[in-house]
Amino acid sequence: MARMTRHGFTITADGPFDFGATLRFVEDWPATSALPSDGRALRFAYNAESDWLPIGVTVTAAPGGVAVATTRAAGPGIRGEVARILSLDVDGTGFAALGEADPVLGDLQRRSPGLRPLCFWSPWEAACWAVIVQRSSMLVASRIKQRIAERFGARVTVDGRVYHAFPPPVSLVDAGGFGLPAQKEEWLRGLAGAALDGVLTTEHLRAVPPEEALAELRALPGVGPFSAGLILIRGAGAPDAFPGDEPRLFAILREAYGLPEDAPAGAYRKLAEAWRPYRSWASFLFRATTYGAADERDGAGGRSR
Repeated sequence: MARMTRHGFTITADGPFDFGATLRFVEDWPATSALPSDGRALRFAYNAESDWLPIGVTVTAAPGGVAVATTRAAGPGIRGEVARILSLDVDGTGFAALGEADPVLGDLQRRSPGLRPLCFWSPWEAACWAVIVQRSSMLVASRIKQRIAERFGARVTVDGRVYHAFPPPVSLVDAGGFGLPAQKEEWLRGLAGAALDGVLTTEHLRAVPPEEALAELRALPGVGPFSAGLILIRGAGAPDAFPGDEPRLFAILREAYGLPEDAPAGAYRKLAEAWRPYRSWASFLFRATTYGAADERDGAGGRSR
């Protein structure tokens, strides 16, 4: 069991950022709502993508950004991962200007000032979540994911409390008994192989154009259109991707902008063009606020293979 030794660093935000808004999102989002919270810090454990070893993280507010403490020394790789998780690896200075040009988006920005996408700890973990949650509620999926972490993952002590890190790909590539249907367990093993092959990684997914990354993700076991967008946007933290065939987001935008029921997919893509280079951030705001407090499940958007 890893014990907390304070290795500290800070991350400065470029552009508006409110860590308090991040904490409120953590408390409201079922995928993270089980994390203990005191309203002041975000604490979690995960297997760092840079070396797949467990690490505990504590994040608190700091002037102009956040202060981070970790259970082991954090090199550039881990520092970059924490920045990605908080969407602090992106210069957000131009995001507010989009709201000035788009009053609907601007209204969301005023309601949630400084809210940036909170990402999964890794694209690998996002992909596993996307499979687990298919045709299930987020609360049930969260419990199943936690049980997998308790059975196969490392125990990490963060500020005196034990957290279970979701297991790295190597731990699941030949494993079974996840408490899931056989098809989903097969998909998880396939995703583990893709992660070990370097396909399901931040470095790869951020290195290719978003449309190409989405197409590659849709080719992975159990990954449908919604899951692909979730992995790229909320896993790899790509700031300027738009999943152009995601029915739930379309429904949210249709309501927000008064589009007709039979609006073609191209109408939504055209709408999102005005949000470049923050299409992911804008889409996240619609999902995270009044328009977008929708159930983030793959449902019919999943793929049976």
